[in-house]
Amino acid sequence: MKPDLLRPLLGLLGLMIGFGLYGLAGRAPQPWPDVLIGGMFVALGLAAWLYARGERWIQVLGALLVLYGAARILFLR
Repeated sequence: MKPDLLRPLLGLLGLMIGFGLYGLAGRAPQPWPDVLIGGMFVALGLAAWLYARGERWIQVLGALLVLYGAARILFLR
């Protein structure tokens, strides 16, 4: 079995981009930080849902991320 070295590199790159975007969104004027960060959670949840392809626990995690993101946009301020 050949190790896939690109996958951990892409994961690290994704984490760096995610933390960078999260930090930049926090600097936006109110009420945009909550909307931007909630939108990121919704996008992450949708990506997890689409990526899962039959793995039920990842689909549940994706749905929870979408719900949290929507709640953050609408209620959690």
